[in-house]
Amino acid sequence: MSAAVQHTLAGSATLEGTSLHTGGKVTLTLKPAPEGHGYKFRRIDLPDQPFISADVEKVQTVERATTLAEGSVKVHTVEHVLSALVGLGVDNALIEMDANEPPIGDGSSRPFVELIKSVGIVPQTATRKTWEIREPIHQEMGDGTIITIVPCKTFRVSVTNVGPDGRFTQYFSTDVTPETYEKEIAPARTFVYYEDVKPLLDKGLIKGGSLESAVVIRGNEVMSKEPMRFTNEFARHKALDLIGDLALSGKRILGHVIAVKPGHGPNTKMAAALKTEYARMRSMVPAAVSIPKGEGVLDINDVLKILPHRYPFLMVDRIVDFEGENKCTGVKNVTINEPYFIGHFPGHPIMPGVLQLEAMAQVSSVLMLRKPENVGKLGYFMSADSVKWRRPVLPGDTLFIEADIIKIRGSIGQTRCRCLVNGEVVSEAELKFALLDR
Repeated sequence: MSAAVQHTLAGSATLEGTSLHTGGKVTLTLKPAPEGHGYKFRRIDLPDQPFISADVEKVQTVERATTLAEGSVKVHTVEHVLSALVGLGVDNALIEMDANEPPIGDGSSRPFVELIKSVGIVPQTATRKTWEIREPIHQEMGDGTIITIVPCKTFRVSVTNVGPDGRFTQYFSTDVTPETYEKEIAPARTFVYYEDVKPLLDKGLIKGGSLESAVVIRGNEVMSKEPMRFTNEFARHKALDLIGDLALSGKRILGHVIAVKPGHGPNTKMAAALKTEYARMRSMVPAAVSIPKGEGVLDINDVLKILPHRYPFLMVDRIVDFEGENKCTGVKNVTINEPYFIGHFPGHPIMPGVLQLEAMAQVSSVLMLRKPENVGKLGYFMSADSVKWRRPVLPGDTLFIEADIIKIRGSIGQTRCRCLVNGEVVSEAELKFALLDR
């Protein structure tokens, strides 16, 4: 399976079983979905058959299972089927159900893995977007729960399960691939502590629960219809849940997820943090730039004919727009290869504010020196007023420099300038020049 493109199911597959909370019969059908669809649930038992996206913003409750809601429509216990889809490398799928939760099966995700494998997985055309974590993302709860994601070239999970009073402390760690997921994670069953579920049983809840659908722990005794599948089965199931809950971020990641005492609440909080951090990171990526073509646009060769500056002090790559004779916009692509990054805040590279000011001066010079009466002259910087720096400019940013002539009297010119990144003003100033013969 190529990790470069998105994948979906080769056909539809249906699984019937019992729901955990109501004990009623439920039929779940996995269906192929188009590129970019992601995971969506559909309640076909309700009027209009509403959809609910597998999105952390739809999370309603996280007590013992993850519940999604769209208005009054809910789907419960979504983590196992989502975990199987992620683990086997399915990017796009529609999950149809005729009840409010999937079949509980044996409490693991193995029934969903077998369902997916029964129809197969096929590649799609669109590129799979995988986010490589570059900086640690950390969540810490007051009860000792810790989830941290650190940089890693693979998707890896390391989980420490700690039960009440330290009982059944277990550890599990693995790279998550379709092969390891199927063999090492999917068979791990959900487990519960008797003291936690007895009140629910007394109230007539979790009607679909049994020793065939979960491992029950009473004191130090493990109650199960079959022997433990792994010596650290509880930690493995925590990893299973973690993978499913993190899918609600909507992002496939490369990173090492380290979790101590994870649960659905902390897991979904980390999914929300991933979604927020991804949006913040994407906001720093320059938007696609449409460069207008025509007589008024100057490439680097034209700029070099007007300005006397050369490497490493040329701060304009090209002029992309003129508005009449009194306004123009230049572009400076900021890269980590700029010589000033060697000594300016090493380890935290930001473009010096004075060089943003110099970029404004150079664009202003291009604007004024294109006037017929100034051709062949030089613009000498005289003063800068109302200078403001509003946010750092980083390697990878595209700096748009706008210059607007306020007035020219004789050999003195004055401009109002600002620098923008992704439409946001990062610096601004009013500049004055002396226009003199070379």
